[in-house]
Amino acid sequence: MDNVRMQADSPRRLIMDVLDSSDPAAWRAGAMRADRSWETWLDSDDQDELERAVAESIRRRDPIQSIRRSTFHLARLGPKLEGVRRDVVEGRGFAMIRGLDLDRFGREEVLRAYLGIGSCLGHGRPQNAAGHWIGHVRDTGDDATNPATRLYRTNARQRFHVDSCDVVGLLCLRKARTGGASSLCSSLAIIEEIGATRPDLIPVLERPFFYDRKEEVPEGKGAYYQMPILHRHQGKTSVYFARDFIESAQRRFPKIPRLTPEQVEALDLVEQLAESEGLRLSIEFEPGDIQFVHNHVLLHSRDA
Repeated sequence: MDNVRMQADSPRRLIMDVLDSSDPAAWRAGAMRADRSWETWLDSDDQDELERAVAESIRRRDPIQSIRRSTFHLARLGPKLEGVRRDVVEGRGFAMIRGLDLDRFGREEVLRAYLGIGSCLGHGRPQNAAGHWIGHVRDTGDDATNPATRLYRTNARQRFHVDSCDVVGLLCLRKARTGGASSLCSSLAIIEEIGATRPDLIPVLERPFFYDRKEEVPEGKGAYYQMPILHRHQGKTSVYFARDFIESAQRRFPKIPRLTPEQVEALDLVEQLAESEGLRLSIEFEPGDIQFVHNHVLLHSRDA
């Protein structure tokens, strides 16, 4: 990779303009491997309280869409989950809740427990145009090359990306027979690295790219939209990166501008850094593990 030569203080000045490098979400993988404070374990008292809250939710016949922190009572576990919320939204950008005893719950019950835990971090939203509140990550045989297919319904590799929400949760019910490793990386650390080594690509990432809506088009909207990858708002940096949707738009809509060499180079560098040993954190899931990820500051991926 060829680096652009600049005066010694120029990359540093540009980084300070774009990113607060002291942000706890701008982490490197080595630090996360050494410090496991991102893990929160549920003990037997936590599980008992979850069981009672789930039973009460079922007794009231609450629709799962109506589960809220105010109605799903977790007096003991709630403060622990508030710490998880702070870690995800204001801290490192992710957390793992480990040890949920799936043997205690039936299928409907475990989903209510999952949504009840999630309600302590925010308000639930539909997963897709069909209005599903829970997306089941399993291979249904769908064609991964079809733009309408959600890749979590296939066994295909998912490249590093963000989802279109603030925080996304993932509950492991069963492990894959083989493969399927989940990875995270700090998109803020990626921007920091690009600012230090290729600051000429920062303005490229700040300009809009075209994204395919992949046939999930809100009323009154078009089949594609424009969005920069790098954003700066009210002193906060965020990253919106979904290369599959960018490349799908290039294939499906000949009228939109073609990607420039500089745009391709910037996309390649983001992915190269995300996959690097220094930034990529792979996490082994066990049944009962729950992961929460802040999409504005982290990217996530899954192996085939």
